[in-house]
Amino acid sequence: MISQSALLKVMSDAARKAARGLNRDFGELAELQVARKAPADFVSAADLKAEQTLFEALEKARPGYSFLGEERGLIEGTDKTHTWIVDPLDGTTNFLHAIPHFAINIALQREGAVVAAVTYNPITNELFWAEKGKGCYVNDKRLRVAARTRLDEAVIATGIPFLGHGQHARFLKELHQISQRVAGVRRFGSAALDLAYVAAGRFDGYWERDLKPWDMAAGALLVTEAGGKVTDADGGEDMLTQGAICAGNLDIHPLLLERLKAAQ
Repeated sequence: MISQSALLKVMSDAARKAARGLNRDFGELAELQVARKAPADFVSAADLKAEQTLFEALEKARPGYSFLGEERGLIEGTDKTHTWIVDPLDGTTNFLHAIPHFAINIALQREGAVVAAVTYNPITNELFWAEKGKGCYVNDKRLRVAARTRLDEAVIATGIPFLGHGQHARFLKELHQISQRVAGVRRFGSAALDLAYVAAGRFDGYWERDLKPWDMAAGALLVTEAGGKVTDADGGEDMLTQGAICAGNLDIHPLLLERLKAAQ
């Protein structure tokens, strides 16, 4: 059995604690939809409850750390060198439609660099985790990115802009450049799990724009620690600020960047 560090145990325990509430709420969705209540409001409440659980658990374990969450924004702590970056429910639309593909995302940023990550799908009980310099795991299994080297053998994940979100025309140009050269393109609806799946070798690469730091911070470390490469969509290192990401193994990543550049 692989043993987690004290830090990773804190993060994993917090994720599992928040997951208990999400699992209960997930089971209520079918009844809510049939009853034509307000499922969107219900999901917002589920988000808030999960983030509150995470905030309390992480604050208790590491008092004074700052906290950047999707729901409450930035809460500055007394320790300015450490910041939790948290998405309590990545894949909210999947959750809303009772699709069992969503995740809790927790990353720890130390002096500007992400040093630990947890991505947890409560439905499959897959907990992806990594610590800088120590490798990437799902539960107790070591992960490596896929070994494929050619785009025509690769399955690539992405996110598609939706109502009021993103630049549709640019996405269609990028999709045109990539889809005709790869074995398949997948859109599963959770950036956190897309990145975890790249780390696990299930996807060969992934790109997406118009993301937030809490969508990417944990997954970027997972991919890097699994032997992959992560940059912003232009090949730079500023993905958390720019809000765009490109990930893959060392062969597929530069080929994806070439296609994205050709779409401009």
